[in-house]
Amino acid sequence: KLPISRWQRDLTDSTVLRNLGVGLGHSVLAYNSMLKGTGKLQLDERRLATDLDNSWEVLAEPIQTVMRRHGVSEPYEKLKAFTRGQKVTQKSMQSFVEGVEGLPESAKAALKELTPASYIGNAVEQAKSIRNHI
Repeated sequence: KLPISRWQRDLTDSTVLRNLGVGLGHSVLAYNSMLKGTGKLQLDERRLATDLDNSWEVLAEPIQTVMRRHGVSEPYEKLKAFTRGQKVTQKSMQSFVEGVEGLPESAKAALKELTPASYIGNAVEQAKSIRNHI
């Protein structure tokens, strides 16, 4: 296309179209590099289990969710006060759950059965619905 004046620019996005391949090429290289790198990773199951056993604060999410479901006031603030600045253990977490006013005994019993290793939240539903997001 011939410009009408020397101040005009080519607005047909031709430079953008020419450079699409560059971005796509870099993406493919990055993806292949990531696959190669993650293929070298090894899982230390014993260390992972130990880390989970020492991370009872992971259960703050389901506890807060159950507290909200049953109308307990200020669940976030209560858990924040309980978990901040101190080591959370199985015993302390279960004591906290037992002390929550407004939770039915059945909910308390279910929460006490949870462990950091067994809690997966709604991961199953998220995995099943991934097609809806692609």
